[in-house]
Amino acid sequence: MKIYWRLLQFARPFRAFVPAYFFCTLLGVVFGLLNFTLIIPLLNVLFGTTGKEVQAALAHPPTFQLTIDFARDWFNYQVGAQIAAHGKVGALAFVCGAVVVSVLLSNIFKYLALRIIVQVRADIIRRVRTALYERMLGLELGYFTAGRKGDLMSRLTNDVHEVENSVINTLLVVFREPFQLVGFAVILLTMSVQLTLVMLLVMPISGLAIATLAKRLKKRAKESQHLLGTLLTVFDETLAGMRVVQGFAAEGWMLRKFHDENNRYARVSRSIGNARDAASPLSEFLGVAAVCLILFLGGRLVLNGNSDLTASEFITYIVLFSQVLVPVKSIGNAFSNIQRGLVAGGRILEVVDTKPGIADAPDAQLAPALTTGLTFENVSFRYPGLDQDVLHQINLTVPRGRTVALVGSSGSGKSTLADLVPRFYDPTAGRVLLDGRDLRTLTLPSLREQIGLVTQESILFNDTILANIAFNHAGATRQQVEDAARVANAHEFIVRQPEGYDTIIGDRGARLSGGQRQRLAIARAVLRNPPLLILDEATSALDTESERLVQEALMNLMRGRTTLVIAHRLSTIRHADEIVVLQNGRIAERGSHDVLLTNPDGVYFRLHGLQLLSD
Repeated sequence: MKIYWRLLQFARPFRAFVPAYFFCTLLGVVFGLLNFTLIIPLLNVLFGTTGKEVQAALAHPPTFQLTIDFARDWFNYQVGAQIAAHGKVGALAFVCGAVVVSVLLSNIFKYLALRIIVQVRADIIRRVRTALYERMLGLELGYFTAGRKGDLMSRLTNDVHEVENSVINTLLVVFREPFQLVGFAVILLTMSVQLTLVMLLVMPISGLAIATLAKRLKKRAKESQHLLGTLLTVFDETLAGMRVVQGFAAEGWMLRKFHDENNRYARVSRSIGNARDAASPLSEFLGVAAVCLILFLGGRLVLNGNSDLTASEFITYIVLFSQVLVPVKSIGNAFSNIQRGLVAGGRILEVVDTKPGIADAPDAQLAPALTTGLTFENVSFRYPGLDQDVLHQINLTVPRGRTVALVGSSGSGKSTLADLVPRFYDPTAGRVLLDGRDLRTLTLPSLREQIGLVTQESILFNDTILANIAFNHAGATRQQVEDAARVANAHEFIVRQPEGYDTIIGDRGARLSGGQRQRLAIARAVLRNPPLLILDEATSALDTESERLVQEALMNLMRGRTTLVIAHRLSTIRHADEIVVLQNGRIAERGSHDVLLTNPDGVYFRLHGLQLLSD
């Protein structure tokens, strides 16, 4: 139940709803119990067994006490008064009216309690989603590259849905049904101690059976949630790679893969459904068996004259005892249904409780304005789970206002080195310094506000062109956005769009060409006006015409800024102030384009020659 109480913490402050919910629930239960206790005087009036009770009640008016006996005596007194004044038909009308009023009040207070629970449930789920999303935003980049996106999507959607249905919906059962159970038990004890003790001995059998089913459900539910995450991953990969799937005529292969995961999930779901559905008929059977046992034992006592119960009281006792099964059954069903929700809640809390690998130090300070430059000092890096470094003792300085290019073959460590600057990762050894200050001593927001990032894959959002350029720049005017687009050579193609800057560009900018998407990404960086730029292979996937336009836009963007450029196409960085050649995570050589070409045995010379041949 630890997970259950953790989830309830999202409902804080409890004082905002607990007193009102407790009050409404208590009154709803009290009036609900009163409905059944009114059966006794109703039967007495109908079968004409009220004579002695009426005389006794009229002879001794009850004195107020906060007890069940006072309530019973007071009502008998009122029934007696009605019989004396209006006869049995008048008393019958009085009892029926009392039943109607009691039922009305019971349902009013139940409705008010439900309104409170609906509000609490919506608030809890809203806060759970917010906490999960906030944590996902705060986790380091490595968490998402190592994890499965489909599994995270499953936690944010299906797991939250399971928590709402299986856990939060049981709030009403968990808090109301015990009240009813205690109320029924108290009334039944006042009517017959012997029969109630038998009831208390029989009921744990039903609880034990439900607990056994719940234990099995929890194990299967955990497997079910994992399989659903895998299924969503396959679905997400299919959507993202649809061009490749259809291009390789791999629809059948992907369909078989999907069928395999879907069938596994269906088998587990059937098993869970069978176990969960068994709880209701099992508890009902055990409950009816208990009623029959009480009926036999109590009936024998009444027939033999060994009980204080009258016939009407015994009938009422059986009716009340049958109603005990309702909260018992509700609690049993809730206990079995809640298992899947608790597993889902555990998966949500697993993410919420994850500590970010990259976080601000307790004494972190705001990043200074860039004045001298960026320095890599004896930097080494190893990805978690790998047994060897991908960067080895890197020493490099990027002076303010200068452009340094990183080149090398795939896997040489170029992107990894660049990822250390915005602290997507932290070095495992050495330091990265901004104006002589270790990046780990600076707050992440203030550091990243000084960095503009343009990557090979243009990350755009399903929104307007205007919103994509002004991303996280709420104060930007339309004129500023247009000026940024002109610098990025994007204004001309934007105004040709159906709705200009207000055109929706689709998921990941799917309605635009690669070059257009890249120029929007550059315009976004221009509008941000950062002092430090990271350009990660920003032109490698473009055709010649698009590359020319994007390269021109990049030159406009780089002018006067400190820039770290990663490039495969060496022609795009020939004017860099310094070119650093990486090989196997080490600096193999460095210098300007012309200087590096003077070494025919160098790595840069070989790479340059290969590109000339490919062009």
